[in-house]
Formats: sequence, C-alpha cells, structure tokens
Amino acid sequence: MKRFRLFKSGWGIIPIIIFLGIWEISARLNLIPGHSFFPPPSAVVIEFYYLTVNGVLGKSFLSSLIRVLIGFSIGSLAGLFLGILIGWNKIADKALSPILSLFYPIPALGWLPLLMLWLGIGEALPITIIFICSFFPVLYNTATGIKTVDKNYLQVARTLGASEREILTTVVIPLALPNIFTGLKLESGMAWRTIVAAEMVAIPTGIGALMMKAENLMRIDIIIVCLIVLAVMCLSFEKFFTFWETKLTSRWR
Repeated sequence: MKRFRLFKSGWGIIPIIIFLGIWEISARLNLIPGHSFFPPPSAVVIEFYYLTVNGVLGKSFLSSLIRVLIGFSIGSLAGLFLGILIGWNKIADKALSPILSLFYPIPALGWLPLLMLWLGIGEALPITIIFICSFFPVLYNTATGIKTVDKNYLQVARTLGASEREILTTVVIPLALPNIFTGLKLESGMAWRTIVAAEMVAIPTGIGALMMKAENLMRIDIIIVCLIVLAVMCLSFEKFFTFWETKLTSRWR
C-alpha cells in the first residue's frame, strides 16, 4: 500500500521527464527549426549552475523576492482589513464600494507610467505595484466571503448571547477563510508575474531585468532559467497558502 502511494505521488513526474527527454534529443539532433534558440535542458541546467555560483541569479532573485514579500504582505493585510470592514459593515460597504469598484478594473501594470512619474525609479515603485496587485483581489474575496456566510449561523450565535465582535471573530471570519485563501493563492502567483513584468519595463534589477539583459544578448538559456525560477516561486507560494488553508479549515470544512 505504501509503495502504491509513493508510485501514485510520483506519477505526475513521468510526463515532465518524457517532455524533457524529447526536448533534449530534439535539440541535440537539431530537429527543431531555428535550434540555436532552443538550448537543450542540459545546457539550461549548466547555465543555472553558473548563474548560481557567480551570484547573479541569487542577487536578482533576492531583489524580486524582497519586493514581492513586502508589497504582497502590505497589500494583503490592507485588503483583508478593508474587506472585513466592507463585508461586515453596511455603511462602509455603501461608502467605499463605489470608489473601489472604479479602480478595481485597472490592471496593476496600468499604474506603472503614473507611478514612475510620482515615485521615480526606486524600490518604492515595484513595491507599490505589488501592493496594488494584491490589495484589490484580496479585498473582494474577503468581502465576498464575509457577505456569503449563512445568516442562520449569525442568528444562532446571537441567540446564544454572543456579541457582534465575537460573532465576527469566531463565526464569520472562520467561515470566510476559504474565500480569503482563494484570493491569497491567486494573487501570490500574480504578484510574481507582475513584478517580473515591472522589472522588465522599468526596474534595473531583479529577475525581470535579468531576463531583459539576456534577451539583448540573445541568451535563451538564461531566459529559460529565469522562467523556471518564476514558475517555481508561483507554485511555492500557492502551495504555502494551500497548506495553511487545509491546516486551518480541515477540521470543520
């Protein structure tokens, strides 16, 4: 039984191995038109090693990681707080929802030209972009989760003598957690995609900037390394929030 579980858990790796094998053979045998633009996986791994040893990849990755962590944390906390306020308080909902609905459709990168004029080219620029990217989706998912909690639960809690604060903290927010974590999981990946795009356009450091430098030098292997790092970080952030969602809601969900 244990062997079956190990086999089942490793089954998803087989298509990846097959894909990499076909890619390696095709690149080595020059079967792909314009093969110079498709380095084999082995060449990508070697370049990953060199970029890691000389510190180029680590320095670029660390710059992007710090920006994502700061911007995403501040944006998510602000969105969580305001989402709870809007979802729980009808007056706040009527006062703030029209304004937020006006700004929500604007893509985070749509603010980039304006923020470049306001903030200049510095660390505040990418952090602000990530803040905007994270704030609105977390806010709306949180507010939606609060509003959709079954009113019968609230009535039962009031009947048992719970205060409004106790109802919010012990009934409403726990029941809204699946919606909240959905917003966090979606935007954790979007934060990485947004920061890379911002760095490619306006920031001289980070993974996105490294990709642009590699593009100018026609170094496809470096670009693929950066894309792999981006994919791994998006997946890691999503798995992180999935773990905590399961841990916090598995007992009652």
